[in-house]
Amino acid sequence: MSELTLLVLQLAFLLLLWGFVFFVIYSLRSDLFGQRARRIETMPALAAVPSAGRPTASAAVTEPVRRAAPSATDETPRRLFITSGPREGMEIDLPNEQLTIGRSSESGLVIRDDYTSTHHARLMLWDAHWVIQDLDSTNGTYLDGERVSLPTEVPPGVPVTIGTTIFELRR
Repeated sequence: MSELTLLVLQLAFLLLLWGFVFFVIYSLRSDLFGQRARRIETMPALAAVPSAGRPTASAAVTEPVRRAAPSATDETPRRLFITSGPREGMEIDLPNEQLTIGRSSESGLVIRDDYTSTHHARLMLWDAHWVIQDLDSTNGTYLDGERVSLPTEVPPGVPVTIGTTIFELRR
């Protein structure tokens, strides 16, 4: 091989190596500090409301729905109970408006496992019902075994899976 070919190969290898180093640093930075939070002005449409008065994710509503003021009733669950995972058996009181869930220390419920994103999901009180919203997490949020793509109501006693943690809402 000529010296010029060896020089070009060495420079290409060096460039590839530096690209890998920058990729690793960027991945670590976004994992440690998270991504910039987005402000949601209006709540995306939940879905059609069946006769029971509970929103479901089966039929999408075409217009965005404005977020109703949080209002708890006697029927609204007030506790979150972790049934499986690293914090199994833990029970916490739900806040009046919303609870963020993720690996970030800023989250209301911190779950430290490899399958939970920094800002994974948000549990919000909406018209006396708790609604879960996935925050574009890598591994998803599951309600009763089905992946949550739209904000979806969480009935009491139905399991919600985030990473390796399973929890449910109780009255």
